[in-house]
Amino acid sequence: MEDYSQLREKATRFRQIYERRRGQQEHLIEEKRQWQEKVEHLHAEIEDYTKARYLLQEAAAFAREQARQNIEAWVTGALQFVFSTDDIAFRVILSEKNNRPDAEFYVVSNYDGVLVETKPQDARGGGVVDIVSLALRIALMESGKQQTDGPLMLDEPGKHVSEEYGMMLAQFLKGVTQKTKRQVLLVTHNHYLAESGDRSYQVVLQQGISSVTERDRGQMY
Repeated sequence: MEDYSQLREKATRFRQIYERRRGQQEHLIEEKRQWQEKVEHLHAEIEDYTKARYLLQEAAAFAREQARQNIEAWVTGALQFVFSTDDIAFRVILSEKNNRPDAEFYVVSNYDGVLVETKPQDARGGGVVDIVSLALRIALMESGKQQTDGPLMLDEPGKHVSEEYGMMLAQFLKGVTQKTKRQVLLVTHNHYLAESGDRSYQVVLQQGISSVTERDRGQMY
């Protein structure tokens, strides 16, 4: 049977073990508290980043929507003016593909109340494609961060537009210069476009030599 001294010795050892374990427990509790604080801090950061990302996405979406509306307005206006009809419009469909913004272009034609969407290259011949391309170029020059200074330089604009619409195309470009305050420099075989300019030059190639002559307004080729 253990005597009092042995029991006291065991009690001392147990107390030491207890104190050691208690110290370990307190250390673990403190570590747990610190990790919980880190987790809470990370959750707060994630929430902030999520909100910031959402805000940026919304801002980007707003900017894209503004650009979409501007492009649609420019191209629709050009189509309706040149072809002298309200039964045609331009539509931009925005989407995301592989986490990147994407856009598809359509010409919307109104046939007795029936709306038909087609790709520009499939809509009413090449003249429509020419006007869409021309108006898109103008819209991009006039839109947001893509806006650039300087003249609008065109090579054979409206090359496939029927002659009956040539005068309207010339008037459209004249209106562009007034609206945007840009100078338009173009090369063309269309006499309507040539005559619409404030200054017009005729270039004739003879025996490998180009001769340039300033043309008076109203002077035909």
